[in-house]
Amino acid sequence: MSTRQRYLPPVLQHLPFPVIGSPLFIISNPKLVIAQCKAGVVGSMPALNARPASQLDEWLAEITEALAAHDKANPDHKAAPFAINQIVHKSNDRLEHDLQLCAKYKVPIVITSLGAREDVNQAVHSWGGVVLHDVINNVFAHKAIEKGADGLIPVAAGAGGHASVKSPFAMIQEIREWFDGPVALSGSIASGGAVLAAQAMGADFAYIGSAFIATDEARAVDGYKQMITESNSDDIVYSNFYTGVHGNYLKGSIKNAGMDPDNLPESDPSKMNFASGEGANAAKAWKDIWGCGQGIGAIREVVPAAELVARFKREYAEAKARLCGA
Repeated sequence: MSTRQRYLPPVLQHLPFPVIGSPLFIISNPKLVIAQCKAGVVGSMPALNARPASQLDEWLAEITEALAAHDKANPDHKAAPFAINQIVHKSNDRLEHDLQLCAKYKVPIVITSLGAREDVNQAVHSWGGVVLHDVINNVFAHKAIEKGADGLIPVAAGAGGHASVKSPFAMIQEIREWFDGPVALSGSIASGGAVLAAQAMGADFAYIGSAFIATDEARAVDGYKQMITESNSDDIVYSNFYTGVHGNYLKGSIKNAGMDPDNLPESDPSKMNFASGEGANAAKAWKDIWGCGQGIGAIREVVPAAELVARFKREYAEAKARLCGA
């Protein structure tokens, strides 16, 4: 583990709480992002959630105006910055359009996925933005930084959606051997104690997604939210059948679609459309086959995002107190 001085870009310094809400395909929207930021965590959403593409302009205006109004009214409790996720794979024919809108609104943080691209990183830096790139192993982490990303999001085993099979312990220790910039750890984090544990391991932030699906503001159907509150890690299936890339899904949603979650065949990664999240077998993926991480055993009710963050903060303080008293 490196003992060198850590560095955080200014936008990531002094966050009210060390959590980044991960961008949830289909589910994240301005309402959730604004609620997360006002509660003190970085809120994010995929640019591709805005459909048609022109809607992204409206959504970015809504987010920036709402957060500016909040900060003006609460100068001592300003909102956390927000982030937009960009799929940089060649199948995303909206990338240039969406980046231009991010430039227009000077989006403070851009989360890039499915390929590291130097030109995208340079574009974000041109308006003063920071790039965090999600990775599933140390090799991809090196490539991301070499191509100009500012920080890393190790997506460890147990994360919702497309996730690694790597232990978070292994990913963090390998990355911290050579990288001293911002790191947000993802994978089964759904409590304040887990946020503190991520920091103890060497991460600067916890990257939380599945827990925010079960919030009032999330754009998920009620059945999805309810299934999360009734499920635990035994109810998660890891498969590449739906998109060509391995990911974690709720077993109950697979059963509801008339399939056997314990006997899903392998899929062909070459058939994947990374921009839409669809593949040869993915007509129902994400919409009816619900992505979810293994940490949901800690989620037992659907609540407003602010209430969920308040619980994280309380548990975080309690976990710190336990350590200090040990």
